[in-house]
Amino acid sequence: MREIVVRVGWLCLVLASSSRLAAQTSPLVVEESSYSIYLLLHKIGTESYRVTETAPGHMEMTTTSTSSDRGMKRTVTSKLGMGASYAPLSLEQRSSGGASEDEWRTDVKGGLASVTERGVDRKMRSPAVSFVGYGTMSASVQMMMMRYWKAHHQPARLPILRASEKTLPLEIKLVGHDSFSVKGGMVRLTRYTVANLMFGREIVWMNDSGRLAALMTFAGGLPQEEILEGYEPVEAELEHSGIQQELLDLGDLDRQVPPLAVGAFAIVGARLIDGTGSPAVENSVVMVREGRIVAAGKAGAVKVPVGTRVIHAEGRSLLPGLWEMHVHYSGVEFGPALLAAGVTTARDCGGEFEFLTTVRRKIDRDHALGPRLLLAGLIDSGGPLAFGYVDVKTSAEAVEAVDNYADAKFEEIKVYTQIQPEVLKAISAEAHRRDMTVTGHVPAAINAFDGIADGMDQINHLQFVTRAMTTDGSTGPVDLESERAQKLIALLKEKQIVVDPTLGWGEMAGHPKNVDVASFEPGIDAAPFTLSSKFRALGVPAADEAKFHERMETNLKVVGALYRAGVTIVPGSDTGLPGYGLDRELELYVQAGMSPMAAIQSATIVSAKVMKLDGDSGSIEVGKRADMVLVDGNPLEKISDIRRVVSVVTNGRMYDSKKLGRSVGFNR
Repeated sequence: MREIVVRVGWLCLVLASSSRLAAQTSPLVVEESSYSIYLLLHKIGTESYRVTETAPGHMEMTTTSTSSDRGMKRTVTSKLGMGASYAPLSLEQRSSGGASEDEWRTDVKGGLASVTERGVDRKMRSPAVSFVGYGTMSASVQMMMMRYWKAHHQPARLPILRASEKTLPLEIKLVGHDSFSVKGGMVRLTRYTVANLMFGREIVWMNDSGRLAALMTFAGGLPQEEILEGYEPVEAELEHSGIQQELLDLGDLDRQVPPLAVGAFAIVGARLIDGTGSPAVENSVVMVREGRIVAAGKAGAVKVPVGTRVIHAEGRSLLPGLWEMHVHYSGVEFGPALLAAGVTTARDCGGEFEFLTTVRRKIDRDHALGPRLLLAGLIDSGGPLAFGYVDVKTSAEAVEAVDNYADAKFEEIKVYTQIQPEVLKAISAEAHRRDMTVTGHVPAAINAFDGIADGMDQINHLQFVTRAMTTDGSTGPVDLESERAQKLIALLKEKQIVVDPTLGWGEMAGHPKNVDVASFEPGIDAAPFTLSSKFRALGVPAADEAKFHERMETNLKVVGALYRAGVTIVPGSDTGLPGYGLDRELELYVQAGMSPMAAIQSATIVSAKVMKLDGDSGSIEVGKRADMVLVDGNPLEKISDIRRVVSVVTNGRMYDSKKLGRSVGFNR
């Protein structure tokens, strides 16, 4: 075995080879390696790539990624053709597995490019310096993108050839250096951020040999990492470095959107919908001082001290800050996006421990841009089928996991699908002992009746309720008058079980592909292309349209029945469109039979009571946190007016909604 040095462009590659390689005929393998793929720090697959020299000055890279996320297997293959200095000539990508198969292709020749992306075709002039790629790019393709960027003098903006004119150029920035000890030797990595490839800024590490050593992304909606073979021992150190970079990115956002008002100010003239259920107060005055509401009532009854800053809000409605009760807060860009929609409190239902606790601390202590975060610690059991990093199989392990979350000041435990009944009982008992509640998926081994008996206090996703209403556990039409359905509704009410339906996410993920997303979610048109393209690509074949409408009708009927029976319902959008997903959830609740006032209360005082924070938040009352949202129109008459956010007050600091949204690409 000996080493051969192959010089490709600016990069000097050191490759191990046998003596047979010298005699090998074309194509010559010049580089190959693999990556481990992680979702929520849980390894779900691998990516392997090989680069061959196909002709003098020309290379081809083939990549295969295989993953299994909670049992859903997916394979993505790609073939990237390159000329001198990594100039892209073609890119083919195919994805199979899961709910659908997708194909992409880009060809570049003579200054022209043709792109086919999920059935959309586009021909365009190719800028002199540009690269190829799609919304979710493999680590190996991104490695070639970074080499191309460096070989072309690191332009501030790198156009990406895609099938939409809305595609923004990438903004790649060198942001720092990290050194790690790997197998007894020091390794130096250069850290970059990449904006406009996915929502927010991806973090990429390159080593001194020009290989992409690792990346952190949430292009798929949840935190993901890819780590080059040989760097797995420093996974935790890479994650920590990435989180520190996220804080730097959050600081950039803070500087972009300074508050409109802080300290003492008065909001005057708005229609006050205080969240208590009382009739709206026209022409109101709400006084804020040092983060608290110090007065609220009708103009004339509340005096504004001389010298107090006045925010005029005539013709608008003032509501308590909204609560998003099911979000996966995967990056700091979620903060401005949620605040822009009026969300001042968000419950994370399964994320990465260090990231969440670090960002929560930054928001609480330094008023960083983001809603108040409440955390539900994710626990699963089941090896390859598990979701997340915390994987327990015994009662003793369950108790230890709960205690770790409790010590870190998590409010809840979120259980997941593979947990066994005895382990669920242990989780629930320890959580209750530590003054925590238990929410989550009803484990696959039981149904909702059993989950409640085993200690669950809340249920995420309506499907676990509807399945338990049928004897066969199906998700088809439900007879709400059946003995079983009535028994479950009564049990939910008796035990005060909280249901988080996530209707909007089911609609978004399950809509027929021939139905325009904007027809039910108009917020898609205001979202950055990195998000809108992802959500427009979701859906099921048009042939399933009847099943989709049947399922949505069933869900609305079940939510309506639960509400009328007095079951507590809280709204959450899961991995839906940030901010707007909560708006859609409330619109669906009104369609299900809630009054607009009841829907608003579900996202304010009801959620606050569920989280045992109604003494501090959830309504506009004297002494409570100054968390409020100002909207154009009257959502009591038209619930969709809740989308028309003008400004938001979080912990006594008022921000402009449009500026918040634009800081992360939304055009509100």
